[in-house]
Amino acid sequence: MRNRILPALVLVLCAIGAQVFHHSAVFAVGLPAGDLAGTWTAKFVTQVGDQEYTFTFTGSGGQLAGTAKSTLLGDTKLSEIKVDGDKVSFVENGSFQDMPLRITYTGTFSGADEIKFTRVVVEGTPEEAVAKRSK
Repeated sequence: MRNRILPALVLVLCAIGAQVFHHSAVFAVGLPAGDLAGTWTAKFVTQVGDQEYTFTFTGSGGQLAGTAKSTLLGDTKLSEIKVDGDKVSFVENGSFQDMPLRITYTGTFSGADEIKFTRVVVEGTPEEAVAKRSK
């Protein structure tokens, strides 16, 4: 009896593993790789207080453009915008009290309408936020 149960159990476990892998692969393919176009909102908690952001991206592929509007820096243009699969990066060049600020952003899509960002202001401590696509 044991000789018949073991092969059946192995077959069942393989079938379950195949289903889990299939569903994981379908989810990964369904991610918005490169679908950055649109408006995104985020809030960064910083040493100088909370900063509300609205990012707007247009274009696709290598032809991306973007702007940021924030409570501290106002309207700024984004540069060096790159999307590689589920990864995104860009630079915000602004100024605060007549001092230039270079803020670098890296992010990972965590669904069709969410990006987990880390940013570094000048060369300071990394700050994290989740941006949500505005609908």
